[in-house]
Amino acid sequence: MRLISALTTALLSVTTSAALAQDAGKVEYMNSCVICHGENGKGHGSLTKLLTVEVPDLTQIAARNDGEFPMLSVIHIIDGRTRIRGHGDPMPIWGQRFKEASAGLGSYESELLVRGRVLALATYLEGIQE
Repeated sequence: MRLISALTTALLSVTTSAALAQDAGKVEYMNSCVICHGENGKGHGSLTKLLTVEVPDLTQIAARNDGEFPMLSVIHIIDGRTRIRGHGDPMPIWGQRFKEASAGLGSYESELLVRGRVLALATYLEGIQE
């Protein structure tokens, strides 16, 4: 009986963590990405009229990758500090921006915050795939 209770608790915490990451990612997306990628992620944000590059449809990332969501690649593209850039150079280097926003923290804490924000965004994008 204890085993079933422990497994149920573990399953609930994992499910809750995924839901929290999805919610945090949506908030981050609405604050950082919606201006270019639009509310639905299809690349029709209000700033696209001013850009000289096509803004990709973020709901089709998995479809463009044989049905698999390339989580690590997406994380690197969002972060941008590894020189893997998304759709040309106009995309902000979010890792650097998030790092600058957490300047009052120590370097370790700051990096944890940056990675958490990037991961939340990537998790949100994984959840909006069509």
